[in-house]
Amino acid sequence: MDPHLLRTFVAVLEHRSFSHAASSLGYTQSAVSQHIAGLEADLGTRLVARRPVSPTAAGARLMEHAPALLLRLDAARADLARLHHARPTRLTLACSPAALTPAVARTLAQLRATTHPLDLQVQVVGRESVFQDVLTARADVGLVDGVAAPSDPLPLPDLGPALTLATAEQPLAVLFPDGHPLARRPSVRLTDLSQAHWIDAPDSALPLDRLRAVCRTDGFRPWIRHRGTDLLGLAALAAAGHGLAALPLPLAATLPGTTAVPVGEPRLVHRTELLHAAHPTGIAQQLTELLTAGSADAAHQVGS
Repeated sequence: MDPHLLRTFVAVLEHRSFSHAASSLGYTQSAVSQHIAGLEADLGTRLVARRPVSPTAAGARLMEHAPALLLRLDAARADLARLHHARPTRLTLACSPAALTPAVARTLAQLRATTHPLDLQVQVVGRESVFQDVLTARADVGLVDGVAAPSDPLPLPDLGPALTLATAEQPLAVLFPDGHPLARRPSVRLTDLSQAHWIDAPDSALPLDRLRAVCRTDGFRPWIRHRGTDLLGLAALAAAGHGLAALPLPLAATLPGTTAVPVGEPRLVHRTELLHAAHPTGIAQQLTELLTAGSADAAHQVGS
C-alpha cells in the first residue's frame, strides 16, 4: 500500500469529510478523492462510503491497522534522521502527567548540574502522545505510567526498535471527595467500587478500560469525561463529587479537596516506565541511567 494514500484514508475517516481531510493535508478535494479511489483499486474493495462519509466493513478493518502502520513508517524516518541531526546538548522529555514526579524533577536537576550547556524541554502529554513523540523523534526520552501487578511490565503497544525500562513503582490509591463515607477507610477493594461513578480521564488518571482489565469486570463506567492532562482540574471534579479516579498514592495525597485511600485488593501498583529509541543520544542515555538507578530498590519497597 502506498503510505500517502493510506495517510489520506486515515484523514478522511478521522474528519468524516473529504473537504476537511483535504484542508488538513494541504491537498485539493479532488486529489483526496483520487487517493481514496486509488487505494480502493489497489485493495480491490470499497473502503469509504461517500454519503455520509463513513468506513465500510473493509474500511473499518483497515483502520485497525493503518494508524500503527503510519506510526512505524514515521518512526523509521525519525530513526534515520537521528543519525545525522543529533544535538548532543539538547534533550526533550515527554511525560504523562502522573509520571512527572518530584524524583524525576530532581534527576533533571542532577543532569543539568553535570551537563553544560543543556537545552532542556519537558512536555506533559497524554500516554499515547508519549509513545508517538518518542518514536517520531519529537522527544528523546519518554516516561509513561499505568497500573500493573507488582514487578509486571505495563501492557505497551508495539514500539518497534525502542527500549523500555522500569523506573518506579508506587502504591495505588482511589481519589475520593473529602467527607465521602469511604474516605475514612484505611484501604479499599477496587472491585467493590466497580459500579461507582468514575471520572473517565485517560490522559491524567489511570484509564478505566485498564481498571476493567485488571479487575476482570465490565464495571468502572464513566459518569463524566475529562480530557487533557490537568491534574488540578481532575481533582476539582473529584472534590465536587463528579466521580472517583485512580492515581498513584503519593500524587493523589497532594490534591486539594480530596482524600486518597490506598487500594488494598487486588494487589496492584502504579508503575512508571521509560522508553527511548534503540540508539539514544548520549544525553538521553545519561538521563536513562540516572532515572533507572535504584529503581529495583523502589520496586522492592512497594512490593514488601
